[in-house]
Amino acid sequence: MMESQWLLSLGGGMLAGLSALILMLFNGRVAGISGILAGAMQYKTPWRVLFLLGLGLGAWLALTLGWATMPAFDALPGWPVVLLAGLLVGIGTRLGNGCTSGHGICGMGRLSTRSVVATLIFMGMGVVTVFFTHHMF
Repeated sequence: MMESQWLLSLGGGMLAGLSALILMLFNGRVAGISGILAGAMQYKTPWRVLFLLGLGLGAWLALTLGWATMPAFDALPGWPVVLLAGLLVGIGTRLGNGCTSGHGICGMGRLSTRSVVATLIFMGMGVVTVFFTHHMF
């Protein structure tokens, strides 16, 4: 990996953690994207919609300024597989009471045992998924 790539990744991770901290400090909320999305779909409070718009705007800005590329999209399988994967992730976030951002960033930062276990399961299943998709099919 080139030096600039890991530096950008480190910076992105630090910004994700900082945004989670700011949301917790000023709003008392955990930055769990699945919960924020569910609340935005019910339009509980406007900050949720603004938070999600900020995520999209930040990604667009990084692509526009050349800070990020999208080679991962070239390796995606067909849309039916992507939609099925999204559905399974959605079901998993409901079953796990949160997503990787809520458990992995916020919960681990608060040293929550439940979040540590959930994150280990997320990561383990990610490893298993990559193994099967790259070596078995």
